[in-house]
Amino acid sequence: MQTINLSTHTDPAFTQQVNEESHQDVALCYQCGNCTAGCPYTFVYDIPVHQIMRLVQAGQKDTVLRSRSLWLCATCQSCTTRCPNNIDVAQVMDVLRHMARREGYVTERNVKLFYDAFLESVHKHGRVYELGAMSSYIAHSKRVMTDAELGPTVMAKGKLSFTPHNIEGKEHVAAIFDRYMEKQEQGREAYRPFQAERMSPVAAWLRRLRREE
Repeated sequence: MQTINLSTHTDPAFTQQVNEESHQDVALCYQCGNCTAGCPYTFVYDIPVHQIMRLVQAGQKDTVLRSRSLWLCATCQSCTTRCPNNIDVAQVMDVLRHMARREGYVTERNVKLFYDAFLESVHKHGRVYELGAMSSYIAHSKRVMTDAELGPTVMAKGKLSFTPHNIEGKEHVAAIFDRYMEKQEQGREAYRPFQAERMSPVAAWLRRLRREE
């Protein structure tokens, strides 16, 4: 268990930024611990979810954005479902992950590379081309032999195609990506995710693609 000095490096503007980008009020968290109790990945987190929320309240930007927990979160929504104050904790974690990426705090490089490969495949084909995305990830991560033994079995069952399946209207999917990138290049205000009832975390994630690039 690590010791964190809350009296140093406090940044109130960070707390406000998280509230604005997530459309949540992190001050409502009273540290009941339900989110951590229900999180299936707590055992690999360096900082449990409820402590992440407390650190955000305390304006501990550097500590939060350096946490591995942000990158290991699966956005399964267990924390959101269990929160007695109806805070969309998964949305807060998603926003923190994008903030970390945007500001260069990438502590889990391979997770970022996987996201990049997946979204680039969707951008190009309108849906994920599994073999292409996997090849891109392996090429950039250098993890050539990881799960290599599964390849022949998966292909034999027809789960992987050697050629991409381009969906009808893939240009419309690409246009969503391109419009957002164009806005970033023009220096317009960064996208702020809609509230949960208006847009799912996955959709918000796609809309924020590569905002730091």
